[in-house]
Amino acid sequence: MKIKDVTELEVFKYAHQLTLEIYKVTNNFPKEETYGLVSQMRRSAASICANLLE
Repeated sequence: MKIKDVTELEVFKYAHQLTLEIYKVTNNFPKEETYGLVSQMRRSAASICANLLE
């Protein structure tokens, strides 16, 4: 099987789904965590896909 695009990989699909779930879950976090824990969790989840794309 020839992969033309990284977005076709299962690992990328799982990473993208994880990012979406993290965004949903962190919507319910306290507002005082917006620039702390929420920001860190969202950035780290999004970086998985970004690193795979590189």
